[in-house]
Amino acid sequence: MKGLGHGHRDTPHPQLDERFSAPGATEADWDRIDTALTDAEVYWISTVRPPGQPHVTPLIGIWRENEYWFCTGADEQKAKNLAANARATVTTGTNVLDRGVDVVIEGKVQVETNAPLLQTIAAQYIEKYGSGWTFDVVDGHFEHADGGRAVVYRLTPTTVFAFTKGAFSQTRFTFERAHH
Repeated sequence: MKGLGHGHRDTPHPQLDERFSAPGATEADWDRIDTALTDAEVYWISTVRPPGQPHVTPLIGIWRENEYWFCTGADEQKAKNLAANARATVTTGTNVLDRGVDVVIEGKVQVETNAPLLQTIAAQYIEKYGSGWTFDVVDGHFEHADGGRAVVYRLTPTTVFAFTKGAFSQTRFTFERAHH
């Protein structure tokens, strides 16, 4: 799925954490991390219930211009949690120890209602996941042909952690946000 996520609107600044990296390890390459986030099919989102208990669930989404996009029904637990606390963590990666990279995105989530932008995201869902994930943009949300209605969210990262395997390393990427 190359091309969906490579906008590079924001500049990530890498820092290798030598405490959790093999001797001689180097910082993860941002292009590799950007590609891993773009190409991932399944992500896991962690939100916090109002009483403080974590809630973790798998979902699909779009990594675009260094932001993560996803949608969910307004009555789903993650939507309720995000209404009370807009901070979230999204993870993806490989389920093996000796190769690949695992990525953790930490940031703040906001509801997106801009119709032209939602139409772009809807088109990217089709491109990435196929026609079964076709959404119409109606009144600032997604509607699916089966009648499902979804709120669209944008997670803007403050920090991305990359855990490379094989030659183990941990790189922390922080973002200097452009003002728009």
